[in-house]
Amino acid sequence: MTNAIDGLVSGLDTTSLINSLMQVEAVPQTLLKAKVSSSQNLISALQGLNTQIAGLADLAGKAAKPAALDLYSATSTSPTVTTAVSANASAGQLDVVVTNLARSQVGVSAAMTAWPADPAVLTIVSGGVTTEISVSSTSLDAVATAINAANTGVTATKVASGVDAGGVAQYRLQFTGNDSGAAKAFSVYQGTAAEVTANSAPDLLAAAGAAVIRTAQDASVTLWAGSTAAQTITSATNTFANLLPGVAITVSAVSVDPVTIKVARDDAQIGSLASGLVSSLNGVFALISTKSAVVNSTNASGAAVLSAGIFTSDSTVRDVKQRILTAASAPINGHSPSEYGISITRSGTMEFDPAKFAAALAKDPVTVKAAVQEIATRVAAAASSASDKYDGQITAKITGQQSTVKNLGDRIADWDRSLATRRATLQSTYTALETQLSALKAQSSWLSAQVAGLPTSSTG
Repeated sequence: MTNAIDGLVSGLDTTSLINSLMQVEAVPQTLLKAKVSSSQNLISALQGLNTQIAGLADLAGKAAKPAALDLYSATSTSPTVTTAVSANASAGQLDVVVTNLARSQVGVSAAMTAWPADPAVLTIVSGGVTTEISVSSTSLDAVATAINAANTGVTATKVASGVDAGGVAQYRLQFTGNDSGAAKAFSVYQGTAAEVTANSAPDLLAAAGAAVIRTAQDASVTLWAGSTAAQTITSATNTFANLLPGVAITVSAVSVDPVTIKVARDDAQIGSLASGLVSSLNGVFALISTKSAVVNSTNASGAAVLSAGIFTSDSTVRDVKQRILTAASAPINGHSPSEYGISITRSGTMEFDPAKFAAALAKDPVTVKAAVQEIATRVAAAASSASDKYDGQITAKITGQQSTVKNLGDRIADWDRSLATRRATLQSTYTALETQLSALKAQSSWLSAQVAGLPTSSTG
């Protein structure tokens, strides 16, 4: 705000003078604003750390589940038989001979120019369900559209089929089952559902010139082929779920010789899970270390300056790190995790040795898996204690800092009002000063004029 009579009489730069005085008056508020900025930076850093620790808690929690390390993979001796492993798989082996592949039915009608009856009425029997379809047109396009809209599990397509003796274009309707499997076989009749029931509706696919191109069929595999225990298993699709516990196989070709399906413990997956846990731990430790580092720099005059990291003296962060590190590195039943390739380094981080872990797992899988799950359980507890959205250590720290920022914001607002009042007071004071000086100057001029007008005395 500019003083309306800046230096009018006194010649003083009243505005600059008031601004200088206000800068001094505002020093406490400036310090409060600096503290708000510092607190906001800390809140942001804590929120980032909290998110990363929450991710660690989630990963460790999954690894700590009872069957989390019961990981298996399946292999096949033929590329035409593929495998997929899900939960509850276990080691095992099975020989199968693929005797049939699943397929859907395909049939075509005889060649025609239009539907032979007006109005067009047909009935489709698919999967034991009878559906009567009426069309108010003999157009084959309209018939195909009506069939496809009826959701019978059969799709109709109009296909060009040359011309008749008179040169008129001919077409066939191709009927294709949407799903494979013997249960999805269908029949198409020219006539109503009642006529089908009475066996008086002609079968379109059995008419002269029509044909069933492909019959619906289940896939089938034979187990223990050639033995007295030989058994055939069928599936409506080319996938057989849980042929072995937790293992599905998908076939793509008929086989003559048996195909061997083998399920074994997947040590690579188990190692990857343990390695991922260590990597997540180190991600948390790296973030804390980066934001705790003291940085050497120089100021404008070239003097050395040390800048502390935002977590350098934060006891909460330091305690959280120590709790998580202890959870990951403490002995398990008297044995150090380093025996299994999971060790603590001199710099206070974790290290994973894949070769050592693989060797230990191969030698004693039960003990090693139990050790990894114990580490995961402890880490999950420590990380959750720090990052829980209700009462986690870091969560509480964030909440406290947010409360501090709010309180500082209220104090800064109070200072805004106080400083505004102080500026108004100073402006009023200097305005009064200029007014008084103006009055004194006017009085001085009047007196000078009066003195100058006095008669001059003379001596005789």
